[in-house]
Amino acid sequence: MAGDELTKPLLTSDPSQVIITVGDEKFCDVGSASDAIAESPSSQLHNQSYNHVNGSRFHSENPYESIGAGDFALPPTSTIDPFRNHTPSIDGIYEWLKIIIILPFVLIRLLLFGLCLLIGFAATKIALQGWKDKLNPMPKWRCRIMWVTRICTRCILFSFGYHWIRRKGRPAPREIAPIVVSNHISYIEPIFFFYELFPTIVSSDSHDSIPVVGTIIRAMQVIYVNRFSPASRKNAVNEIKRKASVNRFPRVLLFPEGTTTNGRLLMSFKLGAFLPGYPVQPVVIRYPHVHFDQSWGNISLAKLMFRMFTQFHNFMEVEYLPVIFPLEKEKESVTCFANRTGRAIASALNVAQTNYSYVDFMLLGKASEFKQENPSLYLIGMERQEIISHISSVEAVDFLDTFLSMNPDESGLVQINNFLKAFRLRACMLSEKIFGFLDMERRGSISFKHFLFGSVNVLKQPLFKEACELAFAKSAGNHFMSELQFGESIKLAIPDLNVDEIHSLFCLFDTNKEGKIGREEFIGFLRRNPLLIALFVPLLKRMI
Repeated sequence: MAGDELTKPLLTSDPSQVIITVGDEKFCDVGSASDAIAESPSSQLHNQSYNHVNGSRFHSENPYESIGAGDFALPPTSTIDPFRNHTPSIDGIYEWLKIIIILPFVLIRLLLFGLCLLIGFAATKIALQGWKDKLNPMPKWRCRIMWVTRICTRCILFSFGYHWIRRKGRPAPREIAPIVVSNHISYIEPIFFFYELFPTIVSSDSHDSIPVVGTIIRAMQVIYVNRFSPASRKNAVNEIKRKASVNRFPRVLLFPEGTTTNGRLLMSFKLGAFLPGYPVQPVVIRYPHVHFDQSWGNISLAKLMFRMFTQFHNFMEVEYLPVIFPLEKEKESVTCFANRTGRAIASALNVAQTNYSYVDFMLLGKASEFKQENPSLYLIGMERQEIISHISSVEAVDFLDTFLSMNPDESGLVQINNFLKAFRLRACMLSEKIFGFLDMERRGSISFKHFLFGSVNVLKQPLFKEACELAFAKSAGNHFMSELQFGESIKLAIPDLNVDEIHSLFCLFDTNKEGKIGREEFIGFLRRNPLLIALFVPLLKRMI
C-alpha cells in the first residue's frame, strides 16, 4: 500500500530505442527547493524570556544549551497524503448503476481469475519441479513452461478490467539496461511486469509465505529482503549486482519507493537499484480515471479488487523512459544517480519528488492504529537527512507512540498538561523550559513534527551520549542506580519533588521493572526519550 509541480515532458513518437544520459548534478538533493526554509522570527528561541499563551506562562530558556542543542527549523507542512485513495467509498448514482449492471458479469470475471490462477500455479509447480540449482539462471525449458503462467497473468489482468493496456516506448535490451525501476501505485504493476518482462524482482521476505503467490514469485528467482535488517539489505544489493552482471539472468525489477502511493507524488527512492552502478531504465505507470481511483492506499485489498471487478474497463498506461546511465567520469554519488532517475520519472508523471518514505507509511499505520481522526497529520517526510542520519525507522515509530500517548487533539496538537503527564513531570520552571524548547511559535501546543525534530535535535548532539554516560556514572554507585540515587540526582533539577513523584519517574526509567536501573537500560531510555536528559543537566554542571 503509498509538491511542487514539474513540467510535463515532450514525448517523441519515434518508436526506436533511445539512450540518454541525464546530467544536471546541481540538484542532487530531492526537494531542495521545497525544503528551503527561511527561519522566521517566530521560530527563534529567546533566552531568558517569558511568554503568556492561553493564560499559561512558558519559560523559553534553552535547557539543552549545555550539550550543544540550539534552535531547530521545521520543514514546511505538506497538504498531500501520498497514501490516500481518493475514492474509498462508492459515491454517486452512476457508480451504483454501473455496479448493478456489471454484477452479472462479475461471476464470470471471478471464474476467469480463479481458473487462470490455478493453471498458472500448476504450470509454475511443474517448472520448479526438481530444480535445485537456483543460484544460476532458470534453464530455458523451464522458462518456456513459465510462458503458460505469463499468459495466465495477462488473463488475470483482463479479468480485472484491463482489457487493453496502452504502452509508450519499449523495453531497452537487457544487455544495455539490466535494471528496471518503476513507480508503484497498485498490486497490478507486479502482475503486468511478470507478463511483460518476466523479471527477477526484489521483494519483502514476508511475501514468500503467501499461498500461490509465493510459489509464483519464487519462479522469478526473487531476491528477498528484510528492510529492517542491514545484513539482509546488504545481501540483496550483492544479489542485484550479481544477477544484473550476468545476461543469462532476466532483468532485475525494483520499485524503489518501497511501497504503493496514490501516484500524485513520487516518494524518495531507496538506493538498492543504484548501488550496483549499472544503467537503469525507468518505467512510468499511470491509471487514468474519473470515478475510480485504482491506487492501493488506505483501502482494503478486498474492496479494491471488488471495485476493479465492477468497472466496465480500467485504464492503464505504461511508458518506458530512456535509459539512464551513471556518470562515471564525474564520479557521481549513488544518491545523485537515484535522484536523477527519480526526476526523470517525476517529470514524466508531472508530479513532485518528495522526502516521504516507507517510514511515513509506518507512521500513518501507527496513527490509524490509535484511531486518530486525521492520520496524515503525522506524516513527516522521513527521508530528510536531519532525521534519517540519527534515528532508525523503528525509533521513529517509537517516538510517535510516545507522542500519541499524550492524547493529541483532532488537529494533532498536544497541550502542555498532557505533555507533562506522559513524562510524569510536575508543572515547574524546568518542565516549562522543556515544553518551550519544542513550542517554537509559543502557541501553547506542539505537533508531532515539533516533538520529533526537537527530540532528534537533542539526540544528534555529539555530547548527548557522553552526557547520558556521565549522568549514570555520577548517580550510580556501582553498575546499577537505585531509586534513592535517582531521586538525589533529579532533585538538583526539580528540588521540591516528593517521594511519590520521584517513584513515578523512577518507574518510567526502570523499563525492566527490576527496582534498579542498569547502565544500558538508562542510556537506552534516554535515547528513546532524549528530552529527559534535562533532568540531569544540573548534575552534570556540578561536575564541571
